[in-house]
Amino acid sequence: MTVARILAQKGRTVVTVQPHRTLAEAAALLAEKGIGALVVSDAGSTVLGILSERDIIRAVARGGAAALEAPVSRHMTGRVVSCTRGTAIEEIMALMTDGRFRHVPVVEDGLLVGLVSIGDVVKHRIASVEAEQQALREYIATA
Repeated sequence: MTVARILAQKGRTVVTVQPHRTLAEAAALLAEKGIGALVVSDAGSTVLGILSERDIIRAVARGGAAALEAPVSRHMTGRVVSCTRGTAIEEIMALMTDGRFRHVPVVEDGLLVGLVSIGDVVKHRIASVEAEQQALREYIATA
């Protein structure tokens, strides 16, 4: 199974934020959309970075409430690990576990084509295990 399967089920919509926006604006967008991370992009098609709830919390812990007026670019993760639609789901799970992050942008030919979260991966994995379990039950019942 590949990332393409997850994107086919969940869609390819990615919420982005421009690097000059403030952390307060980014936090409001995260809350409005009910998500945990934003891809930082100028035009919504290339990945400049990623900003997670954790990044905002760390900024506030270091700089207090004044940090919320800082630009996203100051607190985003600039070195973003990405994948393609052809990346195996097991590889994404290993990347997330080893890197201790929860969101991976899907990039092809330099363009943002989706975003995969740990929740997406877990949901897919559970569905796969349940389907396998059902297939085994049916096999045993007909044997």
